[in-house]
Amino acid sequence: MPYPAATTLSEEIRAWRSGYRHVAGVDEAGRGPMAGPVVAGAVVLDPQFATAWWSELRDSKVLTAKRRAQLAERLRQSAAVGVGLATHEEIDALGLVVATREAMHRAIAALPCRVDLLLIDAVLLDGAGEQRNLVHGDGLSSSIAAASIIAKVERDRLMDGYHITYPAYGFEHNRGYCTPYHLRALAEHGPCPIHRRSFAPVRAAIEGRQLQFEPNA
Repeated sequence: MPYPAATTLSEEIRAWRSGYRHVAGVDEAGRGPMAGPVVAGAVVLDPQFATAWWSELRDSKVLTAKRRAQLAERLRQSAAVGVGLATHEEIDALGLVVATREAMHRAIAALPCRVDLLLIDAVLLDGAGEQRNLVHGDGLSSSIAAASIIAKVERDRLMDGYHITYPAYGFEHNRGYCTPYHLRALAEHGPCPIHRRSFAPVRAAIEGRQLQFEPNA
């Protein structure tokens, strides 16, 4: 099945022509799950090293796990990459929106170069400098798509590790999302240390209320 249309460098090119040297795409993975951290990626593509495979960059959600891993490795070898995360404890304490912004700030701070302009997928970051916010940016901008790939691959790696520690919940498959299997495991075993206590299904499990799921799913 062919991939959706490729992202473009139109925003990046416009910025480069305006004198911005380091343009960082920023995106996150893991806002929706009821377990684990939210992870942000920041990627600066260098126009001096433009390459044909950049045309393969897309929103991480439309790529296979194998392709994401391949592209993430290429990005780490050829681009400036930063990763930041906010833990499940921070999500519970700060709220998801604030925690997501904090993860993005950390990803930007982890970049090995200064940033002149941020391209962000529909999020405003206070105190982060000049930025442009693009709705559905991971499907439009190659830099944001690259950041989404980095964030997704890193978060999946973390959830694979959590699966080894907490195998009952199927984290290697559901990545912490609210699947029927995950809900059944939550009802049977209760929450583990990485579950987000502020999320409704986890609160329900703590309070002993019946969770809703398809019995045969």
